[in-house]
Amino acid sequence: MNTATEAAPEINLTRLLAENEQVLHGIFAGCEDIVFHSFQTVHRTSALCVYCTGLCDTERLEQQLLAPLEQTGLAVEPAVEWSAEVPVASIHQINTAKQAVTAILDGEAVLLLDGQASGKGYPLYKVPTRTPEEPAAESTVRGARDGFTEALAMNQSLLRMRLKTPALKLHTKTIGEYSHTKVTLAYVEGMIQPGLVTEVNKRLSRLNIKDVLESQYIEQGIIDQPFSPFPQMIATERPDVVVSNLLEGRFALLIDGTPFSLIAPVNMFSMLQSPEDYYENIYMSIFVRWLRYIFYALSLLLPSAYVAITTFHQEMIPTVLLLSIARAREEIPFPALVEAFIMEIAFEALREAGVRLPKQIGSAVSIVGALIIGQAATTAGIVSAPMIIIVAITGIASFMVPRYSASIATRLLRFPMMILAGTLGLIGVMLGIILVVIHLSSLRSFGRPYLSPAAPTFSKGLKDVLWISQPRSK
Repeated sequence: MNTATEAAPEINLTRLLAENEQVLHGIFAGCEDIVFHSFQTVHRTSALCVYCTGLCDTERLEQQLLAPLEQTGLAVEPAVEWSAEVPVASIHQINTAKQAVTAILDGEAVLLLDGQASGKGYPLYKVPTRTPEEPAAESTVRGARDGFTEALAMNQSLLRMRLKTPALKLHTKTIGEYSHTKVTLAYVEGMIQPGLVTEVNKRLSRLNIKDVLESQYIEQGIIDQPFSPFPQMIATERPDVVVSNLLEGRFALLIDGTPFSLIAPVNMFSMLQSPEDYYENIYMSIFVRWLRYIFYALSLLLPSAYVAITTFHQEMIPTVLLLSIARAREEIPFPALVEAFIMEIAFEALREAGVRLPKQIGSAVSIVGALIIGQAATTAGIVSAPMIIIVAITGIASFMVPRYSASIATRLLRFPMMILAGTLGLIGVMLGIILVVIHLSSLRSFGRPYLSPAAPTFSKGLKDVLWISQPRSK
């Protein structure tokens, strides 16, 4: 069955209130949350107020619309502006049944009068919201403590509060056959390339999806290569991160109903940057950033390198360390590749369980589970102690990545890298690295190379990759 707005034909409202009511009743058949309130004004003019109980503020509706109508009444002559006596701002005229349905589902109260060929929409919204709080997944020691919420209007105000300039442009459109979700495109005029705005509008217009329940629904439909494990848009709950990227010539998409906004175009290095890099001491920030780069590489390569060296290249290990590893693996019945797979899958299961469990016990269960399972597996002779150390370091390395979506890529690619290492040794590891680099070189984010400013090299942008750029000057 089609949605209500699709079922609403482009029929003009008539002067007969009964006909208009019949049309709306047919469209909203079976919708018990849609209220049809018929009444008469003091001048005995028949009137109909239609609204949605969950989206419209019924208290304001009674005080600002129904009470004035029943007490003062309204003129019915077409030449008279019959809504002038009602103290509600942003009133707009409704001429068709489809406009009426859209207004009602947006949370407005639609008023129809007998003898009038048009209605009025009153923005008496009652949208459940929460106060801006610091995002739990993007907490910082220093910086702003507010975050986006599920209300689009509030998210827009958080951006406007930081960028008090008419150059900040906000364009809103509706996407989703059933959900009719509002999506706002935000950018700073003069900073962004005009062609980029045209391109993102074109991609949003091509979207043909039934509903938008989260920002990923839109991201998957507009990115350049949807089957790549590497994220091509930044998903963030922090307004300061969005504003910073807008001032660097990027755009942001704010989606109604989710606190996560999308930023593009991006590159691989922007995924490894944290907002706190620009809030703390510059030398400490540079140290932490390079530490993050190193551990990001370790999160992908460390298990595969251990498997390759212990299986094919034992001569690369110092003798004392080699003897220690040999003693630890003396009673292990599995090869290093199977051992690594067992521990990595167990670690991923524990991490996922920690996320799904209630917050009060999630972290405790994941930590205790890792300790108990690791100790039990070592005692039972299923895995060796060096492998537990390797998996633990790899897990810590993946936690250092500021963007959760960026760490997913290394978590997925870790397993084929281990297979290559267990079959071809270090040659397989190098082959895997070459394949990953080739893929990254061909990847684009809204036409921008994913490895820029390193490849192709852009010296000005490369400074912010190797160093920490100073605050922007005029």
